[in-house]
Amino acid sequence: MERKIVHMDLDTFFVSCERLTNSQLNGIPLIIGGTSGRGVVSSCSYEARKFGVRSAMPMYMAMRLCPQAKVIKGDMELYSKMSHQVTEVIQSKAPIVEKASVDEFYLDISGMDKFFGCYKFTNELIELVAKETGLPMSFALSVNKTVAKIGTGEAKPVGRLEIKEENVRPFLNPLPIQKIPMLGDVTFQLLSRVGIRTIQTLSEMPVQVLQQMIGKNGIDIWKKANGIDNTSVEPYSERKSISTEHTFEQDTIDIPKLKLLIVGMIEKLAFQLRSEEWLTSTISVKIRYSNFDTEQKQSKIAYTSCDHVLIPKVTELFDKLYNRRMRLRLIGIRFSGLVRGTYQIDMFDDTAEMMSLYQAIDKMKNRFGFDSVMRCAGAEMKPKIEKKKWPYKK
Repeated sequence: MERKIVHMDLDTFFVSCERLTNSQLNGIPLIIGGTSGRGVVSSCSYEARKFGVRSAMPMYMAMRLCPQAKVIKGDMELYSKMSHQVTEVIQSKAPIVEKASVDEFYLDISGMDKFFGCYKFTNELIELVAKETGLPMSFALSVNKTVAKIGTGEAKPVGRLEIKEENVRPFLNPLPIQKIPMLGDVTFQLLSRVGIRTIQTLSEMPVQVLQQMIGKNGIDIWKKANGIDNTSVEPYSERKSISTEHTFEQDTIDIPKLKLLIVGMIEKLAFQLRSEEWLTSTISVKIRYSNFDTEQKQSKIAYTSCDHVLIPKVTELFDKLYNRRMRLRLIGIRFSGLVRGTYQIDMFDDTAEMMSLYQAIDKMKNRFGFDSVMRCAGAEMKPKIEKKKWPYKK
C-alpha cells in the first residue's frame, strides 16, 4: 500500500496568534522577539521577510533592514494555548498524528483514499482548523515525511500541495540543497565549495563519497535528496514525560540544601530536553515526608526547555507544596506535556549572547558529561568522589 503522509504547518504561527487578538497588526511588517537592541527575532511576518528579516536574526540587524516594523515581545502562554487548540482539532479527525513542534504536525492517512480522497480530507481538515481557531495553515501530501515537509515549505503561505510518487524526483531536483531538512550551514558551505548546490546534483553523488565528506549523516542526507525516508509517523501523546527523583540518606529539613538540589535536578532535566529537542508545558514536584506521606503539585507553563525559565517556576511550585515543618525523605521533579522543539522558541527576552551561551554549555556537556558545566547551586547533583590517601612507604 502506498504511503500517504501529510505535513501541516501553521503559517507564521506567532504572528498569526498576535493578529487574532489585535486586528491593527494585519498587513504591517511585524517582528516578534526580544525588544532590546541585543535581542533576537523569534518570528516575523511575511511583510517583514520582504525586507530580509529572518528568525534568529539579531534584533538590531532586523531593525536596520526594516525600520518601520512593529516589534512585539511575544506571549508564549497565548501561543501554547492556541497550539493545544489546533492539536485537539487535528486529533479529533486524523487517525495518526505526530506533533513535531508547537506549530507543525505529521499525519499518516495511508489507506484513507478508499473512503475519502486523501487530498480532500486534508484540505477539509485545514479549513476546519481555520474555522475553529482562526489560524491559517499550509500542507503538503506525499509519500514520506521528508518530501511532505519540503513540499509545505514550497507551498507557503496558505498553500496546499500534493506530490505523487512519480513526481517526487522532478519536484526535488531543481530545489537548492538548503531545502533538505536537518542540513545545517556547515554542511551547506562544505557542499557548496565543491559545486553541489541543487538536490539533483547531491542525489547523483556516490553515497560513499558523501559519507567520507560529511560523516555518518552523509547517508541520511543522500537518502533525503533521493526522496527516500522510511521513518514512521509517531503518534503524539501529551502523557510523555521525563523525570528524576532523589532519596536522601537521612531525612532533612534543610531548605537551602533542598533548593540547591532542586536547581541541579532541573539543570539535568532541562539539558535532556534540549539534547532530545523537547519542550515541556507542564512541571510537577513531588515530595515524601519522613512519615511516608506523599504530596504532589503540578503547573502549566509556556513551552520551554531553558534552565533560567524552569528554575524559578519549579522553585515557586516547591514553596507552595512544602508547607509542613517536617523532614523530607524524597523529592522528585517531572516535566510532561512534551512537544518537539528547540531552544530558540523561548527567545522573547533573551539576547543572542544567551542563545550562544546555552549552545556552548550544551556542547561542553555533550563532550565532557552532564556535570562538566553546572551552576554553583546545581553542584549538589554532582557525584561526590571520595579522596583516598595513598599508602606511601617510608
